[in-house]
Amino acid sequence: MPSKCEIISDLSGEVVHFVCRGLNENEDWVGQNITLGIKLNHELIAGIIINDIRAGLDCWLTIFSCDKRWCNKRVLRAVFDVVFDFLKCKRVGVMVDVQNAKSRTLVERLGFQKEGILRAFLNNGHDALIYSMLKKECQWRTKDNE
Repeated sequence: MPSKCEIISDLSGEVVHFVCRGLNENEDWVGQNITLGIKLNHELIAGIIINDIRAGLDCWLTIFSCDKRWCNKRVLRAVFDVVFDFLKCKRVGVMVDVQNAKSRTLVERLGFQKEGILRAFLNNGHDALIYSMLKKECQWRTKDNE
C-alpha cells in the first residue's frame, strides 16, 4: 500500500533546522515564519519556510527536499492556501541558485515568473534568480482565483 505524504507544522524548529542544514545556511536569517514539513513514512523529506511575511502584501518561500515525492497537489494547495488565503498575500517570491536547473524547472512549472538576478548573491558565490507568482496567477489554490 503506497504511503501518503503527511503535512506537519513546525512548532519545534525541526523543519527549519532540516531546511537550513540542507541548504548549508545558518538559521539566523529565518526570523518570524510559518514552516511546513512534509513527512513520508514518518521521515521528514521536505520543508517549506514562509518568511519575510508582509501579510496582505507578499512573502518568500524557502524550500529544501531530499525526495521529489513531496511535490504533489495536496502539498502545493496547502502551501499556496496559506500564502494567498490565510496571509492574504498578493505575491510570493522564491530565489533559486542559477546553477540549480532542477529547481528552476520546478518553480517555472509551478507558475513562477522570472523577475531578475542577484549577482554573486549566494554563500557559494553563485548568482540567484528571483521568481515570483501573483495570487491571480496561482493554479494551486483550493479556492477559485479572484
